Amino acid sequence: SHEVEGIVSRHRSGEGYQKHSATLKELAEYEKVLDQVKVTQKDLEQDGFIKNPFFHGIVAEVPEQHRTKEGHAKVGYALYFYTYSSWKGRALYMEDLYVMPEFRGKGIGKALMSKVAQLGLAAGCTQLNFAVLDWNKPSLDFYLSQGCFDVTADMGYHCMRCEGAALEQLAQGDT
Repeated sequence: SHEVEGIVSRHRSGEGYQKHSATLKELAEYEKVLDQVKVTQKDLEQDGFIKNPFFHGIVAEVPEQHRTKEGHAKVGYALYFYTYSSWKGRALYMEDLYVMPEFRGKGIGKALMSKVAQLGLAAGCTQLNFAVLDWNKPSLDFYLSQGCFDVTADMGYHCMRCEGAALEQLAQGDT
């Protein structure tokens, strides 16, 4: 597979969220968790375009001659937000890195991740954190090839979550 020339990655603006929510569903389908997608196009618009946004995004677009057979120019995205490490200071968390299947292996994912890293360094961040599914060997291999390391394997940390009724109970102090 050859490199796609003319890739443009840019910060997400308000337009185009209908396509983004569809791409987000493609990612969820790939990760076998489509039934867990609860966020709507309206949520994305509201949460990403307020004074203190909950997330930031970068979109990979290809020039017209490389568009998908359906005519899409937006072929991938990265969704990230700023966080903080009590030991290391400013940090980034990359929630999603997605490239449409027919555009994988052409440097688009690397370009998106590189742009996220550039923005993080410019903001004074010292680390980029993200999760990857244990069965996703192509992505694991890609991240390792970029100099990333497996925090679970190397440091013993596990990613934990509290949601739904358990989150409500925790907030009320009922647990």
